[in-house]
Amino acid sequence: MNLITIDGPAGSGKGTIAKQLSEVLKLNYLDSGAIYRILGLHLIENNIPIDNEDLIKKSIEKANIQFSGHKISLNNRDVTDEIRTESIAKIASLIAANKTVRESILDLQRSFLKKPGLVAEGRDMGTVVFPEAKNKFFLTASVQERADRRYKQLISKGFDVSILDLVVEIQERDFRDINRTISPLVPAANAVIIDTTKLSPSQVVEFILGNI
Repeated sequence: MNLITIDGPAGSGKGTIAKQLSEVLKLNYLDSGAIYRILGLHLIENNIPIDNEDLIKKSIEKANIQFSGHKISLNNRDVTDEIRTESIAKIASLIAANKTVRESILDLQRSFLKKPGLVAEGRDMGTVVFPEAKNKFFLTASVQERADRRYKQLISKGFDVSILDLVVEIQERDFRDINRTISPLVPAANAVIIDTTKLSPSQVVEFILGNI
């Protein structure tokens, strides 16, 4: 079964690249970061503290999360745009640092691996969730480039954001992701590292296809 993992920090392009690869190769797609964002949305809507592990675990068990094309649904509700705000991203990052939550979500993440195969993107896909994968990639880019990409994405969706605030938030999130004790953001030992700062999505996809 074909299994490709794509890890990297926020704004490195892994979401765009993973979606395009899954479409080209006709494989299933997993946006692992969306799972944490969905949990963040659920906590906000239900006034659940981020340190209430029991309620978070129950939320995971009841969650019916599906990826269909560019749409993400939770219990048959389209939450694609709702989970892309910076407030949700911040909560998702805090939740992702929780060891119990990460362990609880493993089975859910691995359930997306089914025929004909999977393109999985996140921060620990190649190191923790699918360590057996033979095709592992780690995308990176400069902080300024990642902030610019995020700014354009949010502005296009009608959000009012500041590029300076995005730079700070990305730096803070990088620090949390890299320095957390559980599943830190690091390239897998056998991952191919790609700096996407000056590359278009099509160039990155072409490189990965050539590599695999």
